[in-house]
Amino acid sequence: MARLTGAAVIDKDTITRAVVESHLEDLGRSPHDRESETYLDRVRPREYENLLATVLENAELGVGVIATAPFVQEFSSRAWIDRTRAQLDAHGVGLTLVWVTTDVETMHIYLRRRGAARDSVKLANWDDYVATRIDTDFRPAGAHVVIENSADSEPLQSQAARMLAEVAASR
Repeated sequence: MARLTGAAVIDKDTITRAVVESHLEDLGRSPHDRESETYLDRVRPREYENLLATVLENAELGVGVIATAPFVQEFSSRAWIDRTRAQLDAHGVGLTLVWVTTDVETMHIYLRRRGAARDSVKLANWDDYVATRIDTDFRPAGAHVVIENSADSEPLQSQAARMLAEVAASR
């Protein structure tokens, strides 16, 4: 999408990983912890606050961005979506929620190939992780676009181009 639009990308991991890892170590956790209550309750909320603040800072300048992160908790909240939309609208920047979905098998392949240390707990306990943390039926509480990223899906470039054309036509 960024290549097609020229929009800047704000990736959660890029802008927060070093700080998150350091903070987790200061809390006596593995820097790769993304599953514990310590991460979920103490670190993750600040991480996402920083991501949203960066998005809003750009919006104040009238600049829309593509923000990437697994916004599961945020997209579960209609209030969060409505508040974020209102904040962006106030600056003339729209909000399009894009939910990227995949099947469990493709997700497993992707995480193994990615080789990120933060995925090691997930991969070591894959069946339990899928059973307790993955809801393949989840969809955001507000209007959204679904992009399918399974091995047998239509190419992502085609889906992105169609989605961008639909968003442009609706504005």
